[in-house]
Amino acid sequence: MKAIALAATTLTLAGCLNTGTPPSQITGAYVSPLKYDDNTCEELTVESSSLARRYNVLTRAQEQRVSSNKTTAFWMGSGNGDGIEAAELASVIGEREAVRTAMETKACS
Repeated sequence: MKAIALAATTLTLAGCLNTGTPPSQITGAYVSPLKYDDNTCEELTVESSSLARRYNVLTRAQEQRVSSNKTTAFWMGSGNGDGIEAAELASVIGEREAVRTAMETKACS
């Protein structure tokens, strides 16, 4: 009986510790490369640079959220989970992949 109570308590506490997803574990949302079909190589390069900057900002923001959530979870028993940063990061990762695919298709250098 003690084992069942311990297991139930452990699972309950583990569910409460919602510390957020590290950026390295966030997968990209699917974005069709056809979205960039009408873009020139120059436009794709500019878009790629813009997405790289946005990716860096969102990665830092998500890392800060995870770190903050771990502290909150330690003191309060639960974290705030993923915020809008994680969803935006998944979108940017998908956009970057779509731009990369479009650049390969157009043989951009």
